[in-house]
Amino acid sequence: MPDTAPLATRMPAEIRRDWIDRREVALLDAREEGPYSLAHPLFAVSLPLSRLELPAYDLLPRRDVPITVYDNGEGYAEPAARRLQALGYRDVTLLEGGLAGWTAAGFEVYRDVNVPSKAFGEWVEHHRHTPSLSADEVKTLVDTGADLVILDARRYEEFRTMAIPGGISVPGAELVKRVHDVAPDPETLVIVNCAGRTRSIIGAQSLVNAGIPNRVAALRNGTIGWTLAGLELDRGRDGRFPAVSPEGDAKGRKAARAVADRAGVGRIGPAALDAFRGDQRRTLHLFDVRTPEEYEAGHLPGFRHAAGGQLVQATDEYVAVRGARIVLADDPAGGGGPRADMTASWLAQLGWEVHVLEGDAASLGRESGPDRRRLPPVPEAGADTVAPRDLLALLENGEAAVIDITRSPRYRAGHIPGAYFSTRACLGGTIARLPKGVRPVLTCWDGTLTRYAAADFPAGAVPLLLEGGTKGWVAAGLPLSTGLERLGPEPDDVYKRPYEGTDNSAAAMQGYIDWELELVDQLKRDGAHNFRVI
Repeated sequence: MPDTAPLATRMPAEIRRDWIDRREVALLDAREEGPYSLAHPLFAVSLPLSRLELPAYDLLPRRDVPITVYDNGEGYAEPAARRLQALGYRDVTLLEGGLAGWTAAGFEVYRDVNVPSKAFGEWVEHHRHTPSLSADEVKTLVDTGADLVILDARRYEEFRTMAIPGGISVPGAELVKRVHDVAPDPETLVIVNCAGRTRSIIGAQSLVNAGIPNRVAALRNGTIGWTLAGLELDRGRDGRFPAVSPEGDAKGRKAARAVADRAGVGRIGPAALDAFRGDQRRTLHLFDVRTPEEYEAGHLPGFRHAAGGQLVQATDEYVAVRGARIVLADDPAGGGGPRADMTASWLAQLGWEVHVLEGDAASLGRESGPDRRRLPPVPEAGADTVAPRDLLALLENGEAAVIDITRSPRYRAGHIPGAYFSTRACLGGTIARLPKGVRPVLTCWDGTLTRYAAADFPAGAVPLLLEGGTKGWVAAGLPLSTGLERLGPEPDDVYKRPYEGTDNSAAAMQGYIDWELELVDQLKRDGAHNFRVI
């Protein structure tokens, strides 16, 4: 049962001091992602009250870790803190004064998402003067038949959405492993791009740090810069990296290990890993940094999947505890490898304690299949379920109304006809909009979140839950609607990233680039980041 005693508070200065001193602490923003993206402290992690149970156990694996929760006066922080207590976390406090208290203390707040990683990318370019070329310069080189390759360091699905013509998908952690095969001639110019700046910079600097003989440059401002220059992008391209050769792999391993050693990355074997797992005083995260396909084919038990480039690009989506310990695996037979080494080299510079697992890992066992979330037990709320076709009958008879608590982009893409959209934190207001006398039926895409949300309802007012969620409705052959007449007020649960998708305005893209360029000065004012650059 959750603690019912008044919640203690922590002062903003205490949190900042813990960051500087590298003590474990999690600062969690209980608001939706939209408000979070407008202003938050540097290492604050978005954990909205609406979806708290879904990522909590993965982000916060140690139940004794110090956790501090805040909002900006919306009233989400205390229920989020109580919910964390109910999940077994024993050191949960509120931030004194919330976000306003943080700013009143004179501390920096940042906008956008994945800010530590993006700010670090700018920090790297500022200190290492990472070489770059503008979109117009790259287009001229392409048009004149220059000897070059364009390597896209984003996830493959992002590459498929939009890509520089002629580019090849080589996600960030794969670059050093595969560049010797992709560009075997040292005279070939290697250009690295992403959608904006961070992965272009980190990718290009990875190759520079690895000492490849080729000239290397980041595509300045990525696909955003390409678009703002009036140039066309490709859509739906394949263009994945080729298989690595033994010679190329050997070169990549040697180069990556040297970079990791320079960065001070630790190396451990299975025995030390067991000791880490038994250390109840430290938060431990285990990540396999290979491709999704390799991970699913076989991985070490207990290791989550986090492709190395994304782990560097969006560390806060995988680790909520600043000061936590991280262990990376690459080859499941022997642990170490160039992707783990390069990823670890960047995490170490980002201020994390990070180790690469090496040696014979056969004793640890092997699992297969996709990564699975670690979910808390479902509360015993006594909610009944309804099958999709039975729900259809209720809807046709006017006896039920569907409330969809999935994320708003998925709702826009398709929902049960007539369904109301709601964030879970705003369910009370949505229920008040329902016609009198109908029974609310909760759904989300796969039905997982609704099982937790049922516990939010008072006794005697528990809703029905749609079996299998909206996914189950589709599997039953029932139609979806894209009508938005019951969307309600403009949702704030998801921040629309100016570097994703194909419908962003030029002003939004330019504003995003301008913001990134300001991050170095903000970090200098902040002084609590512990970033370093080798």
